[in-house]
Amino acid sequence: MSKHDPKQLRKQIAPYEKSNTKNSVRQVINTLVPFFSLWVLAYFTLSFSYLLTLGICIIAAGFLVRIFIIFHDCCHGSFFKNRHANNILGTVTGILTFCPYEQWKHSHSIHHATSSNLNKRGTGDVWVLTVDEYMEASQMKKLAYRLYRNPFVMFVLGPIYIFLIAYRFNVKNARPRERRNTHITNIAIVAITALLCWAIGWQAFLLIQGPIFFISGSLGIWLFYVQHQFEDSYFENQDEWDYVKAALDGSSYYKLPKILQWLTGNIGFHHVHHLSPRVPNYYLEEVHNNHERLQEVQTITLKTSLRSLKFRLWDEHGKRFIGFKEVKSLSEKKKSTSMPAEVK
Repeated sequence: MSKHDPKQLRKQIAPYEKSNTKNSVRQVINTLVPFFSLWVLAYFTLSFSYLLTLGICIIAAGFLVRIFIIFHDCCHGSFFKNRHANNILGTVTGILTFCPYEQWKHSHSIHHATSSNLNKRGTGDVWVLTVDEYMEASQMKKLAYRLYRNPFVMFVLGPIYIFLIAYRFNVKNARPRERRNTHITNIAIVAITALLCWAIGWQAFLLIQGPIFFISGSLGIWLFYVQHQFEDSYFENQDEWDYVKAALDGSSYYKLPKILQWLTGNIGFHHVHHLSPRVPNYYLEEVHNNHERLQEVQTITLKTSLRSLKFRLWDEHGKRFIGFKEVKSLSEKKKSTSMPAEVK
């Protein structure tokens, strides 16, 4: 551990919590223009080769992930200094990414305020059960959890359910502003889809938008999942939970190749983002590089991040994520230690 006081970091990075209008506008241009250009190019290549079209769609999906990062910053009010500018751009990028701005902003703010808090799970985060909770759960709940944690369900069916179905409805007790924004987003998505289907045909639309939507959705879920689901992560009950520790020890640094880091809007510096959501994405790397303590957090790479697929349950006693196979041995060990001496 560093000699630096982690809690002082929030004060030290305060100068970075101001957006730069020039940087923000530049990012909008170098993200939206290539995305729309690639979409049009994909359409014109349909008559030549669908493999070529698919290759263009893969690149376009990367730019849609980058659009989501802009949307994400708008939700935190960190992309522009002006609140209305954030709301307008957030709503527009939310339509492009199928995410209702006000609804997502609300749930994501709860995620930041409760991340790694075992007593406040359930809003804006990945479903996590502790080992004890899983062992005491009913067979139906265990089955539901196993299905939820299955990579096919999470990364293949997940984008379809979350972005096409779940986000189309307002949550219970949603505020009027949130409800209106969800309705506006839904209407805009339907209108744009209908217009494009009329202009180029529904087959062409699906052949282009389908891969872009699916690939970007899967990548988005993966990025969100992998940066909190690593072996030595951080989870504590309310009485011991600490915001700074949750940010530094419960979020990872996802070290990606430069091109992927650019396409994902520096979200790999997730520990910096959780420490201060007000820092715009284009300053995250600089903050990380300028503070020694931030460089000591858990670092994962493309290769090592794949290990997170086997982490399914949080072991409160061992303070680490484990897989389902390890639960069986822990269960047998628990039964052995609790067995009366005469039975042994």
